[in-house]
Amino acid sequence: MLYELLILFTLMRGPAHGYLIAKIINDMIGPYATFSHGRLYPLLARLEQQGLIQVEQSGSLQQGDRQTRVYRITEAGRERFHRLMMDTTSNLGEYREIFAHKVAGFGFLTPAERLQLIEHYIGYCKEHIQHIYSEAEDLLRKANDNEALRSPEQLEHILNVMHHWIEQWKLELCWAKRLRESVLQSQARQEEAVAAGGQNQAVESN
Repeated sequence: MLYELLILFTLMRGPAHGYLIAKIINDMIGPYATFSHGRLYPLLARLEQQGLIQVEQSGSLQQGDRQTRVYRITEAGRERFHRLMMDTTSNLGEYREIFAHKVAGFGFLTPAERLQLIEHYIGYCKEHIQHIYSEAEDLLRKANDNEALRSPEQLEHILNVMHHWIEQWKLELCWAKRLRESVLQSQARQEEAVAAGGQNQAVESN
């Protein structure tokens, strides 16, 4: 899902050849993750077969004497991109990374759609925080019964990691709340502008 979303997001911004698509995606997922050409081109071929993108031979984008295959998103691809953006049930184990890339594509969504994704992510963060808290409490209760955890030092190391995870999710939660506030403020400004425009038209008509 992630790489399909990133390819379609890249092409939503305009046509591109394969090398540029790979570079943009690797810049987004780097520095250690790599989206190789061996993975990119089979996926591009599948998206083309599904009618989500189309390929053109471009004489204006040449590398040496060889024409470049330029990929362009289709209307079906735009619809697929929107479905992927609004999908909050797939790949939940990797959803923190996926959501970050979705935020980069918020410009293609309505404010209401952005809020829907943000509200879901706020709940997603809260669930992770609550889960880790519960696991830590359970760990403390059972520590005396688990020989591997009877060492105070070992228990401290494990709880330290869990605390670190909680702090990470709290940062994600704060970020999501800031995103929500930003969207709400933008909506309020738009509503004020519309209301002001309506008042001006009423005055002019009088």
